[in-house]
Amino acid sequence: MRVESNQSGEEGDRKLLVAVYHPLRHRAATLAAAAEDAGYRTCLLAAPAAGLRPWLDCPFDLLLFNPFLGWQEPAEFVRFARTIAGRRPLLALSSGESFADRMAALDWGADDAIGWTGNLPEVLARVASLLRRCGIAAGQLGTAGLRIDLIDRRVEREGRLIRLPLREFDLLANLARVPDRPVSRDALLKAVWRIDFDPGTNRVEVHMSRLRAKVDRGFDWPMLHTVKGCGYALHSRPEG
Repeated sequence: MRVESNQSGEEGDRKLLVAVYHPLRHRAATLAAAAEDAGYRTCLLAAPAAGLRPWLDCPFDLLLFNPFLGWQEPAEFVRFARTIAGRRPLLALSSGESFADRMAALDWGADDAIGWTGNLPEVLARVASLLRRCGIAAGQLGTAGLRIDLIDRRVEREGRLIRLPLREFDLLANLARVPDRPVSRDALLKAVWRIDFDPGTNRVEVHMSRLRAKVDRGFDWPMLHTVKGCGYALHSRPEG
């Protein structure tokens, strides 16, 4: 993966991750290359029909996709992507300059829409704008009294400072990007340790145990949960 440092894609010492889906592989590669040249990391997603797990597990900061070609009716695809993205920004692309397509994508749930052919600079400007607008570029995450400063690597819950070493902080940040949604063990190994295979160790379990002791102990309800067969999740509200 080609990555060059650029302020637009930086969040402290972590490059923002843009997930890219286009049913035409050469266009997906063009979009990803442009995003990487602008300083972002990228994740190329296959069609959801090939499996939903990569879409669910990718800890992206923004989803850039074309819903007007490919596997299903565009309205359903945008609504699916909206569910996957949650509160993260969703930028829809149309291969042409159809005003009707762009307006429809906005109506279906996209945060922004653009006809991108030959217009990569504007696409990247819209990516940066959405990230700023959603507060992600400011380096803040949080839910239910939990506040995570990605730049200073500072964590607070209900105003109480929680000191975390690097790996535990990165685990928590990856879970906080998709609150109430499980993240698989394999996805955490890749995101936190940059490991693309299961090394057969219990490093995720050990670090999650330590993280639970710091984030949940002494508070009214636990935020960190094991989801059997799926991985781990950060809950934004008590169970019940």
